[in-house]
Amino acid sequence: MQKEFTIGIEEEYLLVDADSLALADAPEALMEECRKELGDQVSPEFLQCQIEIGTKPCKTVAEARDDLRHLRATIARLAGNHGLSPIAVACHPFSDWKTQGTTEKQRYSQLESELEDIARRMLICGMHVHVGIDSDDLRIDLMPQLSYFLPHMLALSASSPFWQGEDTGLASYRMSVMDNMPRTGLPPQFDSWAAYERTTGTLVDLGIIADTSKVWWDLRPSVHYPTLETRIFDVQPQLSHTLGLAGLTQALCRMLLRLRDSNLSWRKYDRFLIGENRWRAQRYGTGDALIDFGDRQMKPFDQLFDEIVSMLAEDAEAFGCLDEVCALREAARGETSATRQRKVWAEAPEGEGGKAVVRHLIEEYHADL
Repeated sequence: MQKEFTIGIEEEYLLVDADSLALADAPEALMEECRKELGDQVSPEFLQCQIEIGTKPCKTVAEARDDLRHLRATIARLAGNHGLSPIAVACHPFSDWKTQGTTEKQRYSQLESELEDIARRMLICGMHVHVGIDSDDLRIDLMPQLSYFLPHMLALSASSPFWQGEDTGLASYRMSVMDNMPRTGLPPQFDSWAAYERTTGTLVDLGIIADTSKVWWDLRPSVHYPTLETRIFDVQPQLSHTLGLAGLTQALCRMLLRLRDSNLSWRKYDRFLIGENRWRAQRYGTGDALIDFGDRQMKPFDQLFDEIVSMLAEDAEAFGCLDEVCALREAARGETSATRQRKVWAEAPEGEGGKAVVRHLIEEYHADL
């Protein structure tokens, strides 16, 4: 087994006006201040109301905590100087995508030209977790096995129940928006790295995409780093939940490669079946059952979560992140961000639900800093 499974975490935040709580564009002065303090760990996003950060490669969740806390705190401090507050949520509860400005950058202009309203509607924020895997072939071998757990990851992370002031009925409406993009969803299965390169290379060779960074699957080999990049997560309002999900991803990778070293592997299920669980996670979060394909039965999510934790406990302990993973049990029992947001909205005075949710999200952003 390889010795290290480094992790890197990328998060996208929304910027809101501190008074109106509606989305607000990041002034260029703010971006300059962020770059001055954080260097290449911060960047603008397609929409001007968004900002993206990324940790350095970290060996453990504890190391990632320190880096991510610094990044979040710095963004909050600098944004506050401009009358703005960051929130880490997959969809703003009431602002309209049609009124948002786009960032002037060739890459984003090309994206808008190619996808038109599909791109402009991407008022969503995700969280990506990179796990360092040394070998190209190992990453491809691991991808269909790790795909089994993508619906579970989505369910735990669900933070987007609202869209343009309405309750969508979904726990992760972000996925509905994301799935309008081409080259998204569950990844195909490949027999080898060469097969992956031949398939994706066809689009590159034809000039349809510049490189595989334009392949936006829920899970993919990173084009820039020797990592497997999990992209299915809604971004998390609270830092502690981000760390729990990152630890879960890191431990799952180690568990699957530990099986491989014993000449075992997780069964590779058809995308059609995994897609059904993905939909259930998108719709219900952790509030309803998912399919256990091995047992061929529906199981409550908290039961599935406990079974997963029991399988990877030794791997999480090896990284010192078992406590962070186990802290996700509250979400596994139904208390995801989507659930908390709905509760805040329901308890707010009539007509004030959206603003109450944004205040709640601002509080959660600062909870662990």
